[in-house]
Amino acid sequence: MQRRTLLKAGLLGAIALAAGGAVYRQLNPPRLERYAMDDQARAIVAALAPVIVGPVLPPEAVARQAAADGAVQRVAGAIAGLPLATQKEIADLFALLSLAPTRSLIAGISDWQSATPEQVAAFLQSWRTHRFEMLQTAYLALHDLVLGAWYADPMSWAAIGYPGPLKELSA
Repeated sequence: MQRRTLLKAGLLGAIALAAGGAVYRQLNPPRLERYAMDDQARAIVAALAPVIVGPVLPPEAVARQAAADGAVQRVAGAIAGLPLATQKEIADLFALLSLAPTRSLIAGISDWQSATPEQVAAFLQSWRTHRFEMLQTAYLALHDLVLGAWYADPMSWAAIGYPGPLKELSA
């Protein structure tokens, strides 16, 4: 095969792939659907919440577990209130963190249910300070989702000394 023939074949192959991709996108436009957290996503949030919230969790085990479960439910509710495009991005992030090969590669976690708080903290710290802005943004999304959901519950305000909104503003 001559060099010129190889280049022509490569160019024709690239054009065929681009045309095929364009036709596929026309026939199957991306659909934005509501995202409902599955069991894997709930396990991820359940592992993240105690590490992100940290010392403001109740010290007794039963109350601590109930608070973490409540945070998972509020994260699901917060995601449901986001725009569909943002829900899609969060779904993609949870899918990435749920898939075993990518989870091990980019998070260093073998399984969310058996991850220790130290492993989760190391994962969060590595993403917080990562050189790729995309992983820093993913860290911020996880962090803000969990903290926002945590402090949306009036029961969590006492731990930080917040008395709640002013009575004049809530009427």
